[in-house]
Amino acid sequence: MRISIQTVIRLLIIVGNIVTVVGCLGLALGATGLIAIDAFAIGLSSGVRVIGSVAITGCLMSAIGYAYEENHIGRQD
Repeated sequence: MRISIQTVIRLLIIVGNIVTVVGCLGLALGATGLIAIDAFAIGLSSGVRVIGSVAITGCLMSAIGYAYEENHIGRQD
């Protein structure tokens, strides 16, 4: 079974978008007080920083996927 690079890039984009939505939803729920942000605190990092890191990770995953798709898919060099 061979997985094409296009499949991997599309998966990276989809997963990145989902992770971004989950992180933003977590920040919104924490800001409204529906979830306890302190429950996500790890070590010296506050819960807001941890949840924000999830959203940022998703944004980076999506950006890498979209950039690679724009620059490499469709080219037949």
